[in-house]
Amino acid sequence: MASTEAQPSTVDELLDRWREQGVRNVRFELADMHGTSRSKMVQIEAAPAYARHGLNMYGGTVVLDSHSDVVPGSLYNEEIGYADQLLRPDPSTGMLVPWAAATARFICDPYWHDGRPVAAAPRHVFRRVLETCNRLGYEPLIGIEYEFYLLDGEGHAPLFGGQHIFNTVRNTWVPVIEQLVDALGNYGLEIITTNCEYAGSQWEINFAPATAMKGPDQAFSFKNAVKEIARREGFLATFMSKPFGDGAGSGAHTHITLLESSSGANAFAGPDPISGLSDTGRSFLAGQLAHARSIDALLAPTVNCLKRRRRHTFSPTNISWGVEDRSAMVRIKGGAVENRHLENRAPSAMSNPYLAAAAVLGAGLLGIEGRLELGPPARSPAEDDDSLEMLPTSLEESLRALEADPEMTELLGEELVRAYATVRRHELARFADHVTDWEREEYLEIY
Repeated sequence: MASTEAQPSTVDELLDRWREQGVRNVRFELADMHGTSRSKMVQIEAAPAYARHGLNMYGGTVVLDSHSDVVPGSLYNEEIGYADQLLRPDPSTGMLVPWAAATARFICDPYWHDGRPVAAAPRHVFRRVLETCNRLGYEPLIGIEYEFYLLDGEGHAPLFGGQHIFNTVRNTWVPVIEQLVDALGNYGLEIITTNCEYAGSQWEINFAPATAMKGPDQAFSFKNAVKEIARREGFLATFMSKPFGDGAGSGAHTHITLLESSSGANAFAGPDPISGLSDTGRSFLAGQLAHARSIDALLAPTVNCLKRRRRHTFSPTNISWGVEDRSAMVRIKGGAVENRHLENRAPSAMSNPYLAAAAVLGAGLLGIEGRLELGPPARSPAEDDDSLEMLPTSLEESLRALEADPEMTELLGEELVRAYATVRRHELARFADHVTDWEREEYLEIY
């Protein structure tokens, strides 16, 4: 179980405690555009000075593409002479790393040498939306459910086949699943459920939701911890949306509600007989629908993500909402009204938790600010309602929708939209130049 002992309030206090506990190395972690942890490891004797003055790191790290290519035109490379950024640790993220000897970590925020934030850095983007949420009088409560595949570490083959969701034997098919649960609990995550998923060798480990920045911080910690622990045990854990054409896709169902800052009450709970939502909740949901096409570039950030979008696979294909409808884009969870919340099922497991959370929260806040009216729910199952607008079917389509949405661009920050679109289009260009096995098998001999 995670420690219930009160955390020190400053970086220096944490470093003093860690030194007494025998910690030798401290990771300064940065979330890049893909949600991957990029870090430098610092010996603990040097950590206090770096924490005070900032730890230098190449400033373009946050806008590297998925191949770690330096992307021209992404704002933080040739435009600034490839200058360094400074990583500043957030003490609220300080944790011992239970699977690494004598090691602790901080999640950091990047700043330029003149003190300006690196505005397109995902954690800064979420903070920008969070400040808007707080200004409106709310605190977001966010939980993200990730599906992932655990594969053989050498050949990257599934550990078993078939479709046996919730099969008790397969829930703990390999001991590393129980090791993951224990290690993640000791890493500060409150693990609530663990089970094998729909496809062979696919799992889901769920952790409790959290408020404010801790919501995406937990998700960032979870994804990178799962990958690192699996590798140490000889496996590959992948959050790739669709690693196998005949297997289920991996999603990141994002659960969200707003709590009133003054009272802590659920701002979504209300008297509506169909949805059980308040006017605030209905406008929030209407905002998610209104901006669904423009935020999709952040929820489904790669060409592979869109291969998860197929009817009758529990993955949404249209802009819809419903009560307990797993095929809808936004599902209203049942149960007690006071626990009412929304589940956005569009995010892929490849999505960056900070950017996905910023997009889902931001779209809803725009709905509240605009007092948007919510239309009726889709006919169930929503995926078979052909009257509804479809979600984008290509990444280029969703990128154009994001760039054409001035409200969302202002909320997330123009710097993020410009940098993000540039990085993703660089990846698309590389993909367009790639000759696939399918093309060779289809065309090489006959033509």
